[in-house]
Amino acid sequence: MSHWIRCVALVLSIVLAGCATPSASIDATPRIAVISAFEPELGLLLAKVEQPRKSSVNGVEFTTGVLQGKPVVLFLSGVSMTNAAMNTQLALDRFKISHLVFSGIAGGVNPQLNIGDVVVAQRWGQYLEVLMARETAPGRYQVPDRMKDYVFPNFGMMFPRPVEVRSAARPELVKQFWFDADPALLEVARRIGKVPLATCDAQRNCLGHAPHLVIGGNGVSGQAFVDNAAFREYAYKTFQANVLDMETAGVAMVAHSNGVPFIAFRSLSDLAGGGQGENEIGTFFRIAADNSARVLLAFLAAW
Repeated sequence: MSHWIRCVALVLSIVLAGCATPSASIDATPRIAVISAFEPELGLLLAKVEQPRKSSVNGVEFTTGVLQGKPVVLFLSGVSMTNAAMNTQLALDRFKISHLVFSGIAGGVNPQLNIGDVVVAQRWGQYLEVLMARETAPGRYQVPDRMKDYVFPNFGMMFPRPVEVRSAARPELVKQFWFDADPALLEVARRIGKVPLATCDAQRNCLGHAPHLVIGGNGVSGQAFVDNAAFREYAYKTFQANVLDMETAGVAMVAHSNGVPFIAFRSLSDLAGGGQGENEIGTFFRIAADNSARVLLAFLAAW
């Protein structure tokens, strides 16, 4: 009787597993994952894909095909660090991904950069991985001894800290703040040369300057939309950051954990609170999104 029960259980488990088969199976073709946070960032790239084929997993739409002669899978990470990390890992689990490439918009932190500029940062950190310290007197904060692992100046009660991370190459826990873009991919980016970047969009919103491409430097990410001049200045001085966004460092950490080469292209849609008047993102995000995509296309062609 026990043998019969085991046989029934085995058959039932096989049937249930078949019912749970996801709508997108693992694709055997090695592909470059091209990621953006929201639709306007991916629009120009999707329009250029040859032999597009769509599938869906957990509500995330994946488009496989060929872009600039390279096999790719394109998808939206969603806005936020959690969405970016979760859906990047989802893609890695469902497709044979050789490299991770992010394209999108960001807030400008470096005062020498302008809206429309495209930044390809050398490394990324999470500026909101923080200890929020107890205030013992106005402007004075107390940090528990066991949490004094911060290496950057605080912004009020917020003390940035490294994260504990494991990886395929190094399974033991280590504390780390910066996650590097792949050096070989950065070298390809440096060979791109001059890319024609947009100064106006279809709605006739135009920049008063010519955007340019910046390779290297730092980028930071966190779970906040920043529109604050004081924090912008802090982020620049503390992290020597060129840009600030809500996804890239999460993708960089997933890439590090899985041992997959990674690079990101981010174009300035606003000045993170450093500009005059209202935040500029509503006016210039289309220009920024297309400029980032143009540089990514040039990067793929040069690869």
